Amino acid sequence: MQAALSALAASFARPSAAQDPAGKQAPPPKPSPFSRETIVDVARKRAKEPYRPPPSDLREPFASMTYDQYVGIKLKPGAAIWGGEKKGFSIEPLHRSPMFSTPVEIYLVENGVLNQERLSYDQSQFDYGSLKITEKLPDMGFSGFRVLRAQGESGPAEIALFQGWSFFRATAPEQVYGIRARGLSVRTADPRGEEIPNFIAFYIERPALGDNALVVHALLESPSVTGAYSFTLRPSEATIIDTELTLFPRVDLDHIGIASLAGASLFTPLDRRRVDDIRPAAADMAGLQILTGKGEWLWRPLSNRADLQLSSFVDNSLKGFGFLQRNRDISGFEDLDHHWERRPSLWIEPHSDWGEGSVQLVEIPSESAEINQNVVAYWRPKQPLPVGKEATYAYRQFWCWEPPARPPLAYVIESRGGRGATPKIRRFLVVFAGEAFADPGRLAAAEADLSAGPGTLLNKRVYKETQNKTCRVAFDLDPGGESYSELRLVLKAGDEIISETWLYRWTL
Repeated sequence: MQAALSALAASFARPSAAQDPAGKQAPPPKPSPFSRETIVDVARKRAKEPYRPPPSDLREPFASMTYDQYVGIKLKPGAAIWGGEKKGFSIEPLHRSPMFSTPVEIYLVENGVLNQERLSYDQSQFDYGSLKITEKLPDMGFSGFRVLRAQGESGPAEIALFQGWSFFRATAPEQVYGIRARGLSVRTADPRGEEIPNFIAFYIERPALGDNALVVHALLESPSVTGAYSFTLRPSEATIIDTELTLFPRVDLDHIGIASLAGASLFTPLDRRRVDDIRPAAADMAGLQILTGKGEWLWRPLSNRADLQLSSFVDNSLKGFGFLQRNRDISGFEDLDHHWERRPSLWIEPHSDWGEGSVQLVEIPSESAEINQNVVAYWRPKQPLPVGKEATYAYRQFWCWEPPARPPLAYVIESRGGRGATPKIRRFLVVFAGEAFADPGRLAAAEADLSAGPGTLLNKRVYKETQNKTCRVAFDLDPGGESYSELRLVLKAGDEIISETWLYRWTL
């Protein structure tokens, strides 16, 4: 193990084809045993060493190419790793670009043995599209990779993408990319400034014939922390990614984000005051769902704010959280280019008790959420992580159409906001639906428990539709002289709670 550790650690400092002093090419290193503990040992060792920033040596013409030129670069047919081997999965390395300039190293693992020679860049495997490449290119490394799943005669389907910093994405069948996950958030929206860690190396285990799982390990690094990650991808009706990570701080960490996720929200029916657009909405997700340790289901619709907004949902023994897209009808967006209705929901379930902490929500103003993912959520542990103490977390991600866990209650299918009777009055409409209303008696007994602070609530109305199994709650908010109000709404039948809890922060 120590020999494997030494060779693995040394691999980050050497080119893929080293030369001896006489100018002759040195023989490639011998394969070494590999397991998750191998990468954990490397991360632990590197945490005790000075941080080395990743290189930024992208050469021309790639350093100045346009986005259209970048997407025109394609891996040639037959060049994908395991593409013709009927392994069920294949891997396509991704080219570096101005947006994804940081190189990552990619290694292959087979039967518990690591090939120490990293995957080399080979220009003969790429079609450069409109870019004219007339010289022989050196080994430039890659920006990440995509994971393809065999789909019979229809060809491979892309299910996941690891590219840029510590970002990765996945989809369920027939979906398009939307929400991104992060390996780790460090000081997001913190006055001290955010630090963005990078995945600097990936170790991809070669699947056995017939396997429905692909295992990817990664090494994360930043000035403040190193980390060892293992991802097990299982595509089905949802793409499940089991994630295990171990962190090793270089400094005392008092603000980290576990299971971090980011999505785009340009405008929704809740807030269109700054938007002149033919579309009803443009957003990766409708809201943030939280299942608390006490079993309460919270629903927080999301907005593109005029000012940075931070929200904290304090909890103990969190059961789950995620960004959900609840509108699957194209008429809710009318956007044939972006297909927001086909974006995945991403639901997170901890594998163990995460103790005390909070789900942090960050809403960032944006004028171009089609590009910028301006809403971030993550679990922030209450206790800091000091130097010398490592921490392990494990959780399951569901990239899906519908999350596996759903409130056994009425849930929100629509939230709308707009001007009331006067310019300063704000009017809201919240629509609840679900099989909880299959019993007409329960729907008939539904009453709205509504509060606001600060501000005054006016004109509360409850509309019940037995045929559609829906309950609409409309109300006005008079904020007085205040610039914000925290709104809370839940449906009750007597003392019984019959809906998830709708939460929203109105801001001027």
